[in-house]
Amino acid sequence: MANGSDRRTFLKQGAASAASLLVLSSCARPEASQESNAGLDPALLGAVGDVVLPSELGTDGRKRVVSGFETWLDGYDPVPELMHGYGSQEIRYGPGDPAPRWSSQLAALDLEARRRWGSGFAELEPARRLEMIRRRLSGADLQRLPNPTRVQHVAAALLAYWLATPEATNLCYRRNINPLTCRPLILSPEEPAPLEGPEG
Repeated sequence: MANGSDRRTFLKQGAASAASLLVLSSCARPEASQESNAGLDPALLGAVGDVVLPSELGTDGRKRVVSGFETWLDGYDPVPELMHGYGSQEIRYGPGDPAPRWSSQLAALDLEARRRWGSGFAELEPARRLEMIRRRLSGADLQRLPNPTRVQHVAAALLAYWLATPEATNLCYRRNINPLTCRPLILSPEEPAPLEGPEG
C-alpha cells in the first residue's frame, strides 16, 4: 500500500512482527465464478488483494496468495483450544469464525462502489479501490499485524496472512531466508543467498 522506501520499511517491520506466526498453507484457488467454502466472494477478495499485496509479487503471485488465504480460511477451526504453559490449568480458546464479518465487508465495498460509481468494486480502477480500503483501515495499526483471525478488516487480514509466510520475509530482505525451515549446519555461518531475478 506504500511506495518506495516507505513500503519496504513497512514490509520489513510487518514481516518481523509476523515471523513467529504459524506458516499458513497455499493451495489452488477456486474458480472465480464460485464462492469459497468460507463464503467470501473470490472476485471481490482478488480485487482487494490486487491493491493491498505488494506489486513485487506480480499478478500471479497475488492470485496465489489470495488462493492460499481462501484455502486457509476454509479450513479454519473456530474457537480452537490454544496451547497453554506447562503446569497451567487455564484453558484458553482462539477467535471465532471471521468469515461472516469479512464476507459482509466485501459485500459493503461492492455495494458502495455500485452506489457511488455505478460499477462493482472489482471493476473499479486500482486507485479508487485502494482509496476505499484506506478509509476503512484509517486508524488501524498496520505496523504490528497480529494473527489474521484477530484482524478486524478483511484487507488487513489478507496482508497479515501473507506477512506470516516465509515468502514475505524473503521478499522483504531480498534473501532466501526461508524462516521456520532448517538450514544445514554447514551453511549457518553464511548469509542467506540473494533472491534471483531483477529484484534480487
